[in-house]
Amino acid sequence: MTMSSADLALLQPSLVNRTDKIFLNVGCGDKSNTRLPECFQGNGWNQVRLDIDPSLEPDIVADITDLSRVKASSVEAIYSSHNLEHLNLHQVDTALKQILSTLKPGGFFLVTLPDIQAVAEWVAKGKLMETMYESPMGPIRPIDVLFGHQGAIEKGNKFMAHKCGFDKNSLSDALTVAGFNEVRVMTDAHSNLWGYAVKAYESLANE
Repeated sequence: MTMSSADLALLQPSLVNRTDKIFLNVGCGDKSNTRLPECFQGNGWNQVRLDIDPSLEPDIVADITDLSRVKASSVEAIYSSHNLEHLNLHQVDTALKQILSTLKPGGFFLVTLPDIQAVAEWVAKGKLMETMYESPMGPIRPIDVLFGHQGAIEKGNKFMAHKCGFDKNSLSDALTVAGFNEVRVMTDAHSNLWGYAVKAYESLANE
């Protein structure tokens, strides 16, 4: 589940033909758009980049646990790629509620992060240091997924450390508890989870 434009047309038909759509890319990383899901590449979407690391030159420098610099109920979608696992577990609900508040009613949150259950299966087979798959950062091993990319951490990038993890059920529960509707969670071929969740229209009255 990387969400194609066709998927989005089925899930959010009201957004398909609009040309003024804004999505907030939280924990955006570098300026390359090549790793964005296909549904956000063009198709009338305007990206706003947010990251805690100022060296990446985001539009907004902020932690995802505090999105106060972004107007509440102001964006149609929020995308998060491999960010939640960098938080302490007790911070996750805060981050998800900040994300929910920033979405317009009817907007959606698309999140991807490691599937700890799949990684645990590698570890249980004694493959902690073996390559799971190749990434733009190089080979990814179970130890990199569990604790953060070891090469980047060795070079001093403290932001790469992982502090928590999720399986399919716990991610679904976290999104539901935070207040999202229509929660769907799937896995992909690279041991990642993909979650899709919507802000209900009635959520506006609860802010």
